[in-house]
Amino acid sequence: MTAITETTTTTTEHGLDIDLTFADPAEAAAIERAAEGLRAKGYAVHVVDTAAEARTLIGEILPTDASVFTSSSETLRLSGIDEDINESGRFDALRPRIFAAAADGATPDDMRRLAAAPDVVVGSVHAVTEDWRMLTASGSGSQLSHYSYTAGSAIFVVGSQKIVPDVAEGLRRLETYAYPMEDTRFRAAVDAPAQLNKILIVNGEMFEGRVTVVLIREAIGF
Repeated sequence: MTAITETTTTTTEHGLDIDLTFADPAEAAAIERAAEGLRAKGYAVHVVDTAAEARTLIGEILPTDASVFTSSSETLRLSGIDEDINESGRFDALRPRIFAAAADGATPDDMRRLAAAPDVVVGSVHAVTEDWRMLTASGSGSQLSHYSYTAGSAIFVVGSQKIVPDVAEGLRRLETYAYPMEDTRFRAAVDAPAQLNKILIVNGEMFEGRVTVVLIREAIGF
């Protein structure tokens, strides 16, 4: 199991405690345990060294003839994957269509229906456990249905700093690192606090071949 180092806690500018030990990349042995466990669950797993390699890989494996929805993700944004999918014109990306519909006066319900069942969702998660579970937190829950069922397939791009020993530590990572980081980002974007309302814990997958996980050895996202 991953060794749990001494907690290094600071406080965000908005008063939330944040545990910075969760920003550190995982050790090689922990990455291997997580990868092997995910493969044992039937997921396709790729391990790459850098975000740039992950970006190249996604460009190679993502179908160009299927509708693709990108969940909100700093990992996708920082790696350039979000830009590749939504701005390159190579893919049938849903986000540009949703934004165009909004500009034309579509209602929130219209946009929800447009995004409801993509062929592929590409996103990230907030924790991957060495005993093969994946945890994702959300304010609205908009991406969670895609992750669990409504997308035909799911691709998760995950920095190794998100690897933790078990679900308990994964929940602690969500609450004491991912959420404070998202709160800082969200306040800067919309001048309102983020909300940690819903948590999805994926224990396995019923449909063989539906889920692909790309583990990046370096840290990226939160």
